[in-house]
Amino acid sequence: MTHTADPIVISGMAVEAPGGIDTLAEFWSALADARELIGPFPRNREWPIDQLLSLHRTEGWGRVCDAGGFLSGATEFDPPFFGITPREAVAMDPQQRVALRVAWRALENAGINPGALDGAEVGCFMGASINEYGPASSAVTEHTGYRVTGTALGAIAGRISHGLGLVGPSLTTDTACASSLTALHLAANAVRAGECEWALAGAVCVMGSPAAFVEFSKNNALATDGHCRSYAADATGTLWGEGAGVVVVEHESRARELGHRIYGRLLASRVNHNGKGAPIAVPSASAQQRLIEKTLSASGIRADDIGMIEGHGTGTPVGDPLELAALARVYGGTDRETEGPLLGSVKSNMGHAQAASGILGLIKVLLSGVNGQIPASLYADRPTTEIDWYTTNLRLATELEPWAAIDGVRYGAVSSFGVAGTNAHAIVAMPVLEDHQPRTTPRRSDV
Repeated sequence: MTHTADPIVISGMAVEAPGGIDTLAEFWSALADARELIGPFPRNREWPIDQLLSLHRTEGWGRVCDAGGFLSGATEFDPPFFGITPREAVAMDPQQRVALRVAWRALENAGINPGALDGAEVGCFMGASINEYGPASSAVTEHTGYRVTGTALGAIAGRISHGLGLVGPSLTTDTACASSLTALHLAANAVRAGECEWALAGAVCVMGSPAAFVEFSKNNALATDGHCRSYAADATGTLWGEGAGVVVVEHESRARELGHRIYGRLLASRVNHNGKGAPIAVPSASAQQRLIEKTLSASGIRADDIGMIEGHGTGTPVGDPLELAALARVYGGTDRETEGPLLGSVKSNMGHAQAASGILGLIKVLLSGVNGQIPASLYADRPTTEIDWYTTNLRLATELEPWAAIDGVRYGAVSSFGVAGTNAHAIVAMPVLEDHQPRTTPRRSDV
């Protein structure tokens, strides 16, 4: 996908994040104020919390802190609003419920009536991973009969398309933590190829069980202090979180014809894989570098045009240095007369939202473009010593800083890397002329 005379643009978006955030204004406020949105484990999901917090007492297991970035509204839903019976709604993976309402808000944010799309050639591309909601599908319960659609990953995108009456391509993609940028890449390609007139793209993560905490406790890869310290010297591991984001993608000519606001142009996106070599879960700096170079080449801009990089930044002692090495080789360098790009990760605010992490990072970049400021990345005051920050010319964002435009445009980059070896990168351009406060919709606690 390359920059053309009629580029793909993002003309609407919506988000749900920890801390009760369900509007763009709330999301930006949390970022601008450098707030951490981490809280204790939810006590209404029937998780074995006492067992989780004592796993470290078993030899070879790491500590699980009573902390994570959890959606406070994950259990809230209004089934009749979406034409769903209460019995079916209970059997639905909460990821379907959250995705439905965030998609609705993204359409409203773009100025599109969600209730007037029946039969529209609109695509829906969502990233998500299995998160173990409810009993096994083979168990005979009062919800048997709804479990197939209630637990199928394909039903996350399918539920949105069905609820809105969209007849374009509809698919859920699972490339682990790279899922949301992969979904964006597929959506933009589909619009460009004429498979659909426009599309929804995004991702969702709601943990139906604490499986991710158990797995990373066994692997000793969880943060030992309950904080996600992206790119920090004292990072000890990642911290899991939840979230959802959906964007509207279409050709710029269509957006302008219909009066949709333009948050940014998607100049390029690319997806690749690590290939053979190290164990499948170990990141590859060389693969990430190849990906970033190809995305940059397709974007039509130079490396030193990039002013903001939203990195993956899981806070793991292995992953962060490898990612930084790849970023430094492409976006760093020693021949610049000006300061290099500011780097950060939204994971430092709200934990690692897994399949949804990339879309939350993208929305952070787009809101930074709207507001002309780059938020601080938390815990960046003591950056890792695994790279030489001075010679690479990369900078960690330690405070809210102005974001200067280049000839009226701000350029940003976003990375996501999946545990199964898939990598994704995207580059966006945000014209200053589009600057104004993000449109927000009326707050609904149950829609």
